[in-house]
Formats: sequence, structure tokens, C-alpha cells
Amino acid sequence: MSEPTGEQPPAAKPRSPEYAIYKPNARGSGGVVRFELNREKGAVFVDAANQSGPKKFDWEKKITMKWGMSDIGSALAVLEQRAPTAKLFHQTENANSAFELATQSDPERAPYFIHVSRQDAKTKEVHKVAIPLTHSEAAVLETLLKAAVVRIAGW
Repeated sequence: MSEPTGEQPPAAKPRSPEYAIYKPNARGSGGVVRFELNREKGAVFVDAANQSGPKKFDWEKKITMKWGMSDIGSALAVLEQRAPTAKLFHQTENANSAFELATQSDPERAPYFIHVSRQDAKTKEVHKVAIPLTHSEAAVLETLLKAAVVRIAGW
């Protein structure tokens, strides 16, 4: 039996706060959208990936957007029922990315829908992810985005 050395194992790197909405389906055409608060960069990062198998997602081909305060505000306006749609568009040298959050009035469908797309600037190849959003998922996302605004602003 060995004597304890008193050394502590290395601490695990703290994970960034995130909220992922997974929507796999039997057809394999589902998707996931993940929202992550990055305090150091003062932003919320949004990642979206398509389903690649049963309960598997293609994170290698994910779409990523960095949201600032105005982007967060646009999404909150929809979630708070102040606007019917938020359409965000980001352009870089490598790609154009778009995020749309829209309300839906059809009682047979989810009350919100998220569309995320990215077009590669060189190849013009387009990747799209689309998922429905329930009232409960929207309520959690609204709460987290409001908290992100407070943390980013440092209030």
C-alpha cells in the first residue's frame, strides 16, 4: 500500500455554459442547435449540425455563428413575442451564415422553428440545419439568452 502524496489530480477544464436542443428523427434528417455563452469573448456561440445517424450528429460539418448583443436581442424579441421573425446574417471571408428564428401559427406544428445555413465563399456549397422548437425549449432559451445579456454587459 502506498502512502498518499498529498497531490491533487489536475482539475478538469471548466466547460462553457451551453444549451443544446437535439431533434433526431427516424428518417435521419434531424438536427441539433447548441447555444454556448463565451464570457471571454463577450458573445454567445451558436452551433448547428445535421443528424448523421441514429442519435448521431455531424459535428465535423457544423455551422457556427458568433452572436453579439444585437443578435441576442433579435432572438429575444421573437421569444418574447415582440417580433414574428429574427433573421441574422453574418458574412466573413470564408462563408456567409444565416440564422432565422420564426414563430409558426399552425397548431399542428411546433410554435417556433429555427433555420441555420452556411454557404462556403469558395465552393458555394450550402449546409442547412432546421429544427422545431417547443414552448418549453423556447422558455429555457429565452431565460438563458436574458442571462447572457446580463453577463456580457457585466451588470
